[in-house]
Amino acid sequence: MAVKAKGRGGLRVASGVKQRVARILAKLETAIPHPRVELTHESPLQLLVATILSAQCTDERVNQVTPRLFSRYPRPLDYARADPAELEAMIRPTGFYRSKARSLIALGQALHERFGDAVPRTMDELTTLPGVGRKTANVLLGACFGEPAVVVDTHVKRVAQRLALTMSDDPDVIEQDLQRLLPPDQWTSGSHRLLLHGRYTCLARNPKCERCPIYEECRWEGKRRR
Repeated sequence: MAVKAKGRGGLRVASGVKQRVARILAKLETAIPHPRVELTHESPLQLLVATILSAQCTDERVNQVTPRLFSRYPRPLDYARADPAELEAMIRPTGFYRSKARSLIALGQALHERFGDAVPRTMDELTTLPGVGRKTANVLLGACFGEPAVVVDTHVKRVAQRLALTMSDDPDVIEQDLQRLLPPDQWTSGSHRLLLHGRYTCLARNPKCERCPIYEECRWEGKRRR
């Protein structure tokens, strides 16, 4: 595993692991020089809504739905006052549309009543919002507010496990493991590169090992020979 010992300052990372992580990050930076959130948005509110819709749905599908959605509901108060049936119909292509519609309506109410229509800028406040967990909060913190944030989705989880950067299946533990391994100034960019690497190269069923930029660093027993 990535840790060497546990002291008063918490888990310490062995120097060899730091060097390996630095190589991984450098190679991913070359392969993915400009990582960006692929959910189309123009404001924190739009990204927050889009990220909630992206649960169990592709970003591409969400981006097909959101232009009309954002036009119809530009403010938190618009979501708060939305007709559930109309909202459900609009977001139906993203799946789980009933529960997502409930979350968006409750989200609009919370933003309007508790935060003066502004999207909060801290993890503690963001995770009090309906439909918002640590993953969604970290997306906002990193992409909109410039805060170091490690996003852990299904792609990051898979890549981190295959690279032996974590031994956990718990997203919160994986986030903590990556926080220890990645320099804080690369939490946002580094975790997003892991995400994009998992989305386009290190696929769940048919990983494209033949074009993997970090093939030599991969510890996964199932990786394919080149």
